[in-house]
Amino acid sequence: MAGFTVAIVGRPNVGKSTLFNRLLEQRKAIVDDQSGVTRDRQYGIADWNGKTFNVIDTGGFVSNSDDVFEREIRKQAKVAIEEANLIIFMCDVTTGITDLDSDVADILRRASKPVLLVVNKVDNSQRQLEATEFYSLGFEHIFFLSSMSGSGTGELLDEVVNYITPEMGEATVNSDLPKIAIIGQPNVGKSSLLNALIGVERNIVSDIAGTTRDTIHTHYNMFQKDFMLIDTAGIRRKAKVQEDLEFYSVIRAIKAVDESDVVMLLLDAEKGITAQDLSIFSLAARKGKGVVILVNKWDLMEKGTNTARDYEKELKQRLAPFSDVPIIFTSVTEKQRIFKAIETALEVYDNRLRRIQTSVLNEIMLKAIESYHPPVVRGVPIRIKYVTQIPTHTPAFAFFCNLPDDVKTPYRNYLENQIRSNFNFKGVPVKIFFRKK
Repeated sequence: MAGFTVAIVGRPNVGKSTLFNRLLEQRKAIVDDQSGVTRDRQYGIADWNGKTFNVIDTGGFVSNSDDVFEREIRKQAKVAIEEANLIIFMCDVTTGITDLDSDVADILRRASKPVLLVVNKVDNSQRQLEATEFYSLGFEHIFFLSSMSGSGTGELLDEVVNYITPEMGEATVNSDLPKIAIIGQPNVGKSSLLNALIGVERNIVSDIAGTTRDTIHTHYNMFQKDFMLIDTAGIRRKAKVQEDLEFYSVIRAIKAVDESDVVMLLLDAEKGITAQDLSIFSLAARKGKGVVILVNKWDLMEKGTNTARDYEKELKQRLAPFSDVPIIFTSVTEKQRIFKAIETALEVYDNRLRRIQTSVLNEIMLKAIESYHPPVVRGVPIRIKYVTQIPTHTPAFAFFCNLPDDVKTPYRNYLENQIRSNFNFKGVPVKIFFRKK
């Protein structure tokens, strides 16, 4: 990671994500009273006194646990410690020093990185007195604060920026990078795909649905292109969303679709496309996002001569009328065609930005209109005189005619098909408007 990096570590439920959100001045990480809410490493950029730095939020550290998530969280926290230039070790004054705090302290003493000990929830004079016991952990720099109210965070930030030297560079976020969101139902292999692509265990993977809770942004470079990959929580039907945590995860996944330019929709090959997958697909299309469909776990399918062709044909029938979408058969565990998926997503990104010259557009589309005229309405023929591309984020075309309100869906579909057959808008929703000439 470019720039100075700070990792926030500690045992579960001491307020790490609350501090992370406060440093970023946005509610990026999910916060709940239940322990173990944060699982994957979350990244963000903070700014203080004109200096910017990366911040990593980690899951609560539990040593020697056999729980699948706690074991993985421990691994994620250790990676964060390796990536960081400075560590904020967070404790909770209301519980005092616990065995877990002592275990984390032992690990941090061996990390050979500067450590700032932060005692959280110190919001009155009584707690200020109680917090003095944390000096016994033996760290030189100790701060008493309340991440909920923000008191004491200024002094902490002053100390953090003291460690930033000019040669470390600025932590920056390039908002112009293509953003590719990986979405789909729970347990189709979204986090496994991200891990396979970047070659490290960036996200926790398990067979338990709902493992990923936050949306996870990862800066990536491939094919001489920089882009952002966004892993999301699985989106499932409202009736199946039981807990508040999952509700917030789903909201963030939908927000990730808003942020993205291209959506990679993962399907489970054995289950096929479900009604829920179709609703995720139509959500992305309605928002004007590019779409690539990945049929994952293809290695588990029994295959005949034309299995892939028949599967693709059936999929496109279900996706109609917007069926001009790339479909790639992948196996994340076997790393089959996962890089082709990214290459295709970047092509779809370029298609979404495509602009057609008005002269070229009119030359081709007026010929298509001439060969198949619009229908006659109330004895008056519809005459389309001119077409132009509208300067919008997603491809949109305006056809100028005498009776714009009378052009029906079948002819609109014909015009869209002509645009698609003459220009490459594969994977991108195309909008068509009729205006009065």
